[in-house]
Amino acid sequence: MTTTTSDAGRGEATLGKPVLAIPVLAAGFRPFFFLAALWAGAAVLLWLPVYSGSIAVPAHISPLDWHIHEMLFGYAAAVIGGFLLTAAANWTGRAPVSGATLAILVLFWAAGRAVMLLPLVPPLAAAVIDCAFLVALVAVGAREIVASGNWRNLRVVVVIGLLIAGNVLFHAGVLRGTGTEMAARLSIAALILLISLIGGRIIPTFTGNWLVKHNPGRMPAPFGRIDGATVVLTALALASWIATPDTRVTGALLIAAGVLHIVRVSRWAGYRTTKERLLLVLHVGYLFVPLGFLLLGGAIWLDGIHAIPVSAGLHAWTAGAIGMMTLAVMTRASLGHLGYPLTASAGTQAIYLAVFVAALLRIVAACTGDHTLLTIAGLGWAGAFLGFAASYGPALLGWPPAKRTA
Repeated sequence: MTTTTSDAGRGEATLGKPVLAIPVLAAGFRPFFFLAALWAGAAVLLWLPVYSGSIAVPAHISPLDWHIHEMLFGYAAAVIGGFLLTAAANWTGRAPVSGATLAILVLFWAAGRAVMLLPLVPPLAAAVIDCAFLVALVAVGAREIVASGNWRNLRVVVVIGLLIAGNVLFHAGVLRGTGTEMAARLSIAALILLISLIGGRIIPTFTGNWLVKHNPGRMPAPFGRIDGATVVLTALALASWIATPDTRVTGALLIAAGVLHIVRVSRWAGYRTTKERLLLVLHVGYLFVPLGFLLLGGAIWLDGIHAIPVSAGLHAWTAGAIGMMTLAVMTRASLGHLGYPLTASAGTQAIYLAVFVAALLRIVAACTGDHTLLTIAGLGWAGAFLGFAASYGPALLGWPPAKRTA
């Protein structure tokens, strides 16, 4: 990634803020996207030898619980932090959260990662420290939205509140020894609902804007009854899955939601974006949402046959939908706000391909139990996110950009 100083300045100006002495603290996407990518790659590289039994993590929770927790409340929460703090400035017209406030949020997130990996403090204290980040993030995000009077976007903050509830429930399950399964379901459901809400807003909008300029013709359908019905059914299916994950009613709701999501995404003219991978990846990533619904619903209805393991559906959502959509949003937002052209370079396309293949292999590994495929999927995942950190990190951190030569 190379640009001139003036290019970067124009991108930063879109946030409506002054240039700060510490560039990395100028806007939320800068530190949180970089840290999310680093942690997504590093945590999985650590998890692979733990899963194989080669090493053990010193955390006060089980290795599997640590892996699940750090993917949800470490990596995914950091992406949400970067997105919310940056999008709120666009939603409200206010200057973005920056400087000392942003630094404190970053420290809260980092402290959570430290106490969850290392036995630095008692488990109860670790739970409080870990939960502090999302609580503070929601408080700051709600403050910005309420101050602007832009009430419509509070629903995003409410969904993040469900993620807080999931984290609290997760720690309660660890401390009481009652298990973390419901907490994990609630947290994954909150993230999928968030993707349904935000994806339904940005994907057709970005696609329509690009098609008008580059490929006139069929346009994405505007938000309508199908979209509303899909969101409502998604919420009902996820609520049923959280409470009663094994019933046939839940399975039917999940399958119905999956079908509606396929209808929904088919209305966004994604097949017309093949020339711009920065857009295409959003459509492909969103397709893992209905795939997860269909696999989980199928796992319930075919339970006696054991044709589809539950973990296949879970990884369609986590490695597929969450992984691809967050990486797509991180690349696009970083390019746009830093003043780079909104197009996917060869390197960016490589990390898209890596996370896509990793997601597919992880689903297949769940179905077959093949540890080799699981390892390859983990390495592909780590390569994608560490590739983002290496490629986009210098610009996010505010290192001086390379100057063009005459």
